[in-house]
Amino acid sequence: MSQPGEAPVSADVTAADTAAGDHGATRLAPRPLTLPLVPEALARISFDAREVAGREGEPLLAALLASGVRVLRTMPRTGETRGGYCLVGRCTDCMVVVDGRPNVRACVTPLRPGMRVETQLGLGPPVTTDSGAPRAGLDEEAS
Repeated sequence: MSQPGEAPVSADVTAADTAAGDHGATRLAPRPLTLPLVPEALARISFDAREVAGREGEPLLAALLASGVRVLRTMPRTGETRGGYCLVGRCTDCMVVVDGRPNVRACVTPLRPGMRVETQLGLGPPVTTDSGAPRAGLDEEAS
């Protein structure tokens, strides 16, 4: 870091910055970290019958959080609400029902246009295999 009267740390620090006492705190020129969202590039999904928009391929949870959704499921016995916690697929706090399929981890599921996403209440609706037999356990295909 430069001190008053010393040469700036980088070319982006001006003499005015140094004289103002910035001492290199603004040595990098402001740069956008993300590109602006282009409305035509957004994929539309529904969450509990409400339209939500996000970028195709981004984690479903990212689009839901950006849209203000905080509750994704309820606990089976107590009914307490849960939302995203670890955000990397290790916990089960972000499980939702996607297109009728329960136990989908929203944090590791890529968003695709037209998804129908619902809050998962408790264990979610029962799921059966192609033969009609009940299927148990977490949906491993989502991780």
